[in-house]
Amino acid sequence: MATLLPPPKRQRSAYSKSIKPDPVPEAVEIPSIVVQFKNAEDGSSFGPAVNLPADTSRDALQMLVNKLRGETEDPLPYSFHILGKPKNDAASTRVQISSSIFSDAIAPPASTSTAPTFSPEDIFELWCEPQAVFRVRSVGRCSATLTGHASPILCCAHSPTGRYAATGSGDATCRIWDMETETPKWNLTGHKGWVLCVEWDAQEKMVATGGHDGQVRLWDLKTGQAVGQPLLGHTKWITSLAFEPLHLTKGSSQRLASASKDGTIRVYNTSTRKLDFVLSGHGGSVNVVRWGGEGVIYTGSSDRTVKVWSGVDGKLIRTLSDHAHWVNTMALSTDFVLRTGPFDHTGKQPSSEENAKELALKRYKEFLRASSEILITGSDDHTLFLWPDQASSSLNANATPKKPLARLTGHQKQVNHVAFSPDGRIIASAGFDNAVKLWEGKTGKFIANLRGHVAAVYRVAWSADSRMLVSASKDSTLKLWDLKKYKIRLDLPGHTDEVYCVDFVADKVVSGGRDRTVKM
Repeated sequence: MATLLPPPKRQRSAYSKSIKPDPVPEAVEIPSIVVQFKNAEDGSSFGPAVNLPADTSRDALQMLVNKLRGETEDPLPYSFHILGKPKNDAASTRVQISSSIFSDAIAPPASTSTAPTFSPEDIFELWCEPQAVFRVRSVGRCSATLTGHASPILCCAHSPTGRYAATGSGDATCRIWDMETETPKWNLTGHKGWVLCVEWDAQEKMVATGGHDGQVRLWDLKTGQAVGQPLLGHTKWITSLAFEPLHLTKGSSQRLASASKDGTIRVYNTSTRKLDFVLSGHGGSVNVVRWGGEGVIYTGSSDRTVKVWSGVDGKLIRTLSDHAHWVNTMALSTDFVLRTGPFDHTGKQPSSEENAKELALKRYKEFLRASSEILITGSDDHTLFLWPDQASSSLNANATPKKPLARLTGHQKQVNHVAFSPDGRIIASAGFDNAVKLWEGKTGKFIANLRGHVAAVYRVAWSADSRMLVSASKDSTLKLWDLKKYKIRLDLPGHTDEVYCVDFVADKVVSGGRDRTVKM
């Protein structure tokens, strides 16, 4: 008798597959964890450890911190992170909590061999960092493309309130743009060579420009005219400019420091237009100058040194000589508060010059409550150095101001630009290795690598609330970064060639580059 074959299986139709529900996934068991809330500013604890479900949302954690601190009337926004040891015994890694401890740390979606491992049995030290009480509107589309420059745009700077932007170009002009109407305001002509640097005074009355012709020129914002004759004395081109902080000025005379390729720094009085003093001692080009809030002038040079000078009489305080190559860039943790002077996010206008100084001093003192004035320097030796407060350290016999707080390594090529976030908590550095890196502002510890650019990154700029970062690159793009996930939040295309400069004030980004256009 022949063997009977079993009947063929009935194939399910596409329709029957579509109406049959998928199998229900097994429920994930959410453990309870012990969380100790810690203050990231001073390391103190916010009350006792608390038992919580591991999937407690970030918003709920924020409410809990405010309750522990007794802030019921005016709750503060916080960002959270935990520190964990990676599997391969490397240095402790910072894990940002963007949704919950369970999804970001205990069961992250894509763990790598170097990712830190956490167990529900651990006591989670949750580090809390207060964020700005205001939020800058996110950057989106390009709202304006402005033409007028006849050569590549080499530098740009927003005014302290963000109402105006100034751009310097290879066509020997500086242009002032009205950011509210997105139209040209003034065309400043007078330089006999490229305009290499532009700087605003903290009261938004004056713009200083430095050129390839070795001249420093001052311009009146109201009239668009040059203020007197150019400031002469440098024998080579100007590399950097820095106004004296507003709260340090005497009377109505503000001073301006200019650094040059000729190896000197000249300090001018902008009212009398006279030279106060010359800072000489560098053995190479002075590439960058900063004027600190304690009256100290910092300079970085191609002679591989950073020098600290007294802004009162121009005497050399000390030389910092740890870098092994040219010092290209430097930033102070107080840069933002000194640059914006009396203007904060509320938009209030000072009633008088004295009132402006009082407001500027008050904002500066408020910043110093949380942190001292720290210096970061970046070099062609692929490293950055974080230095202690040089002004107060000079008065402290126990401090060692010549010894850096940290050496920041990780860039594979020259470090081109560095900037502190306005709250001083994070440092962003840009390099010729196509990378933007983030570091802790107080310790210099590495936080994250922001990758996305395919060519050298020239500049970085922070939003006023320290929540957004924008970078400009040789690859003709600007990128806005998500600082919770450390990924690209938005690509800002539009430029057709290298983007040399970018600045971010209020809720607008201004950029310029080799394509000779200004984009907002």
